[in-house]
Amino acid sequence: MGAGAILEPLVVIVLLFGGTWINRITSSVVSPSHPRQGSSPYARGTSPDSLESGYSSPTVKDGLLSPRCRSPEILEESWHKRHVGIFGLSFCVTTPATEVFQGRLLSRLLRKLPFLVECWYWALVYWTYQLGRAFTAVTLKEDTVDFARRHALQLIRVEERLGIFWELRIQHFFLRHPPAMTWINWIYSFIHIPGTIAFLVWLYYYTITRNRIDESQPGKPRGSVSGSPAGPLLYQARRRTLAVCNLLAFVVFTLWPCMPPRLLSDPNVEGPEGELARSYGFIDTVHGVNGAGSVWTENRFCNQYAAMPSLHFGYSLMIGFTIMTIPLPRHHRRTIRTRLVPTIGLRLPSWHRILCLVLGFLYPFMILVAIVATTNHFILDAIAGALVCALGWWFNGVLLNLLPMEDCFLWIVRIHKPESSSVRIVNTSDGWESEGVEPGQAVLTP
Repeated sequence: MGAGAILEPLVVIVLLFGGTWINRITSSVVSPSHPRQGSSPYARGTSPDSLESGYSSPTVKDGLLSPRCRSPEILEESWHKRHVGIFGLSFCVTTPATEVFQGRLLSRLLRKLPFLVECWYWALVYWTYQLGRAFTAVTLKEDTVDFARRHALQLIRVEERLGIFWELRIQHFFLRHPPAMTWINWIYSFIHIPGTIAFLVWLYYYTITRNRIDESQPGKPRGSVSGSPAGPLLYQARRRTLAVCNLLAFVVFTLWPCMPPRLLSDPNVEGPEGELARSYGFIDTVHGVNGAGSVWTENRFCNQYAAMPSLHFGYSLMIGFTIMTIPLPRHHRRTIRTRLVPTIGLRLPSWHRILCLVLGFLYPFMILVAIVATTNHFILDAIAGALVCALGWWFNGVLLNLLPMEDCFLWIVRIHKPESSSVRIVNTSDGWESEGVEPGQAVLTP
């Protein structure tokens, strides 16, 4: 691995600290907003991602206000209610309110640097997943390896029947172009985790930080918004989507271990099954002498038989779809008018939307090519990763049922977590404008 053993963790640390800094609160007090009466045609309590998740969760008001700005009524409340729902059933549970701890040092730090909460969520999800993989790796049995090899050969037979057994042709194409193969190895090894963190930093900044009407950011005057009108609920849903993807993937590779194609060429495996596996001629280009092995994958606690499903592709597909469909602010939605002939006009999406579509397509496509060309995953692994992504996208709201547990944990450690503020888009005589909305009162945006 060489320098990568130091550079990879360093890049992740820089991204997390950089995200914490650019998403900091620069104003000392957030002024409460007073929405105009009757200006919005939408009902309170609804947002694109609250509809997506199927749940809503009441939150305490003015999560970013300093302690002095809070009313005595809020401070005196020691309990509040959370909505919990599963299998069509919904009920309320009472949990301890943590506002009484808002004056403590850690609570004030989180209020000033709210992205630290996201760093905690990411670390919790990532290391829970990695510890699960590590447990399966250190408890691996010899027959598990045989099962994983057998499952990989089964996938090859299925792909041959479907006519999609293209892994060898794709790898041979890149092997004929060594510079391209080198870049593909680096993309596979070093883009997955840093790229995901960079996406979360950007999405938080675009949907939350740039929508704070009480403070200005570069290129945005105070009192205006320039980020996505979707607001914090979209970001929170995408964060939950990644967690659900990890959970589903862990269940699949624990119950159905699968060997990546690159390990099928193991010369130490005897018998007809070993000969059949070697006959395909897969080459491990990442972990060879001239490869680009990653510190995340080259350690004794890494489960090498977790190829199905491919979270490389599942993550990238979620990121790509989010970028392609991200709601844009009004000044970025202006369409482009052109004429093919003098009598026929054509209206194209805005340049910002076209850029979103291009980037949203290229990122998962690049990751798909990388995982197949390096023979770290089968094409069916990528399809399974896409299915995991879809399930996480649509059912991420189930994780909202863990909010009561979070309330209890925060109460035990005596910390108050700030709630993200949001914006509301209202229809006025001058067009669509934004107004501040208190946390927990986000509404459907156009």
